[in-house]
Amino acid sequence: MKILAIDTSASPVSAAILHDGVLDGEFFLNTKTTHSQTLMPIIEALLKTTETALSDIDVFAVNAGPGSFTGVRIGTATVKGLSLPDNKPCAAVSTLAAMAYGMPYQSGIICAVMDARCMQVYHALFRLKDGSVERLTEDKALSVEELSSELCAYSEETVYLAGDGAELCYRTFGSQHPNVVLTPQNIRFQRSYGTAKAAEKMAAENRLCCSDELMPIYLRLPQAERELKARLNQNP
Repeated sequence: MKILAIDTSASPVSAAILHDGVLDGEFFLNTKTTHSQTLMPIIEALLKTTETALSDIDVFAVNAGPGSFTGVRIGTATVKGLSLPDNKPCAAVSTLAAMAYGMPYQSGIICAVMDARCMQVYHALFRLKDGSVERLTEDKALSVEELSSELCAYSEETVYLAGDGAELCYRTFGSQHPNVVLTPQNIRFQRSYGTAKAAEKMAAENRLCCSDELMPIYLRLPQAERELKARLNQNP
């Protein structure tokens, strides 16, 4: 099975091809250029250098959220367009799960956190054991303080902070949790390899979808909608 996976959920953009569990190739850019400019050239270059035709791809995977609202929409729209002509299945991967699946550690707790601004994070916990990934919590949005309290239940295990909210969390409550480790920057952030590995598991569990069903995953309303809702509540 060949999986083409992409990630546009944050500032970097990446694409990878996983073939029967083996990484054929992965391109990663963090140039701050908009994903609408970089994503398709990356995909085209990846297909060319791995000598893969688009028709060879069996599953199209994307980090469908949480993450940047614009980035997530670009990623899901691209996968919809690529999968539609041949009616290929899609995998709507949790960005937080992609972090866990992309980690090189064999054991421990992965605390995946994305900065949601205003001392809020998107967050989920996963346990790594012998290289396998077990989800411990659902994806959710919560405050950094609430996350610190949640991690008290895992004080006997090593907890690895990953994601673009990891440094914020470590600065805020790291001294309160001696078992919490800030992952190195070179492996801290989500990449499309993790997306592909998560999609591989989803395919084995028959959790794929068609292009029509693929939708962005938002854990909260965009800021503009939140501000509008607040104003409406203040002026009934």
